[in-house]
Amino acid sequence: MPQLTIKINGYPYLLQCEDGQEDHLHAMAAQVESRIENIKALGNQSGESRLLVLAALLLSDELHDLKAEMEKSAGSKPSAKAAKADRDIARSLARMASRAEEIATNLERP
Repeated sequence: MPQLTIKINGYPYLLQCEDGQEDHLHAMAAQVESRIENIKALGNQSGESRLLVLAALLLSDELHDLKAEMEKSAGSKPSAKAAKADRDIARSLARMASRAEEIATNLERP
């Protein structure tokens, strides 16, 4: 399993991914970095963990809007599969927020 380092908000993170997924992981990191840059441009620079949580929420909001748009164009209610995916995403975001808080706490310690 390849290990690679991504940088988000100037901080390096060593991550593992499946073979062949390196470019995808870099693309995802670039999306997070883009959201963080947008947040910083608004002047909301109040800590690393807060930036990461806000970036995750922005991405989640975009995903929610895309799903709603797809469902509206399909003219159907969310499927059980879509509902499960939403729950999985919510759990992942909660884990990411928790991890971001943990990282931020460790960075703030002398």
